[in-house]
Amino acid sequence: MKLVSTAFGEGQAIPNRFTCEGNDVSPALSWSDVPGAAKSLALIVDDPDAPDPAAPKMTWVHWVLYDIPVSSTGLVEAVAASALPAATREGTNDWQRKGYGGPCPPIGRHRYFFKLYALDTQLGDRGALTKRQLEDAMQAHVIAHAQLMGTYQKAGK
Repeated sequence: MKLVSTAFGEGQAIPNRFTCEGNDVSPALSWSDVPGAAKSLALIVDDPDAPDPAAPKMTWVHWVLYDIPVSSTGLVEAVAASALPAATREGTNDWQRKGYGGPCPPIGRHRYFFKLYALDTQLGDRGALTKRQLEDAMQAHVIAHAQLMGTYQKAGK
């Protein structure tokens, strides 16, 4: 599988527009080469460098989606919950809310991983899963995955 964005390339800086210093909207994402055996997709966006990349203590979760239909080929920029592909379910991020929360690192340049998983099943409505709950539910069902990593550092930090 392949996962790309028109907003930034692999290892490149995420534009301000997609962060807490900008409009805090999700970047456009597109994917291809989803295996034919896939029944659904899941997306996790996280930052393993929190709070300080020089001494990371946790992984901060920015976005959790699951049961994305395999017929979809991506998400538009600034996608609203109402515009997600039909049947897509939203999980809970580390701000304790649904939806996308953009990069907002307190110090240093952080890495943000956009991870797409192809699953051999649909998970069904399990509520607003956290990343850990989604990973537990996906266990033994991941048949392929793709990843896109971007970086961000606040101005003057």
